[in-house]
Amino acid sequence: QVQLVESGGGLVQAGGSLRLSCARSGSLFAITAMGWYRQAPGKQRELVARIASGGSTTYAGSVKGRFTISSGNAKNTVYLQMNSLKPEATAVYYCNVFGTRLLSAARDYWGQGTQVTVSS
Repeated sequence: QVQLVESGGGLVQAGGSLRLSCARSGSLFAITAMGWYRQAPGKQRELVARIASGGSTTYAGSVKGRFTISSGNAKNTVYLQMNSLKPEATAVYYCNVFGTRLLSAARDYWGQGTQVTVSS
């Protein structure tokens, strides 16, 4: 069974930084991409950053240049370094992995989410 556990969320003042971590347990035969999504109250979940298996990255326009996504060895962990945080970044941040278990179809795996609150 694949599980994703996020950590690193919290309360920070505007202009501050946080580093989110996501640790994966359980094996995957192949990973297409890993990423971070967020959902603010009353809003839909949105992509924040994504890193493909080849290393290419994608960022939401609102975070480009301030957030950096990276992955650890063997793609067991994924990180999100968030700098120059703004109050509008307040949301629950979810770790995501799109991958395949042996003899199974590719699917999304989600963590339970970690709260990030940026005070003005």
